[in-house]
Amino acid sequence: MDKKEIQTILEEAMEKGREAIPYGEVASYIPELSKADKNHLGLCIYTKDGRRYSIGDTNVRFTIQSISKIITLAVALESYGFDEVFEKVDVEPSGEAFNSLIDLDLSSNKPLNPMINSGALTVSSMLLPKVTFSEMKLFAKKLCMDPDMELDKDVYNSEKANISRNRAIAYLLESKGIIENDVEDTLDLYTKMCSLTVTAESLANLGLILANDGIDPTTGTRLLKTETVHTIKTIMLTCGMYDSSGEFAVYVGIPTKSGVGGGLVSTVDKEMGIGVFSPALDEKGNCIAGRPLLEHLSKKLRLHIFDRSSKMDIE
Repeated sequence: MDKKEIQTILEEAMEKGREAIPYGEVASYIPELSKADKNHLGLCIYTKDGRRYSIGDTNVRFTIQSISKIITLAVALESYGFDEVFEKVDVEPSGEAFNSLIDLDLSSNKPLNPMINSGALTVSSMLLPKVTFSEMKLFAKKLCMDPDMELDKDVYNSEKANISRNRAIAYLLESKGIIENDVEDTLDLYTKMCSLTVTAESLANLGLILANDGIDPTTGTRLLKTETVHTIKTIMLTCGMYDSSGEFAVYVGIPTKSGVGGGLVSTVDKEMGIGVFSPALDEKGNCIAGRPLLEHLSKKLRLHIFDRSSKMDIE
């Protein structure tokens, strides 16, 4: 498939995404996020052989939000190993909203997965004795190949001023013996990680490193172990789109993680990373343009995880 054909498919995908934007709304429970322009839309594909395709608002900076859960989980797995991490948090889809505490309070003694807030808070708490926020930010820059990533202080302050629900979740976790380190320090690290800035292009970079078995394709440096990458990609597929993860897996079939800042990171094994930015969200808290946009790409480029003919010759 030549470059012109790829560009046409990207333009078609963007149009599918634009059609959905009027039906979404920007996040308002964090006041600073409500200032985003809901009409922004950007798409970037970065392939293993070094080709990059960008269209739309791919250099607009926004906060990574829950996509940071990939990074904190990666560091926890590298630091503690699979068994110790998943003594504290499970790997099952939740079926509840990302900020729900219903299952945790009524039917489970630990969070159902690391991609919902309760699970990510648990993982963040585990990291406190191991790393500082500055070290986490440096590693995030490496994983996203984004030297300009920084803390958005306005978003951070806005989130900290509206953190009651996450604080309730964190103290419930402490009462169950899941969080054993300082709750307020846990909340601070979690919030700072969510408030790091990225672009659609840096999310495509992150997706490519995951597609490339944890190796930076530009330097050949291994950043993550194979076992860590396998675990993360699996959880992205089953839990990355919150309580619409199953439907997304059926129709799109690409491991993907969303954030309420409007970002999506997708990883196509051994082939490419995909980054999407559009701050208009659906009722589940996912980028509303992302589902139709990525579904079009998945069909046209044969990217579904169970499509046996998914290998592409993108020139």
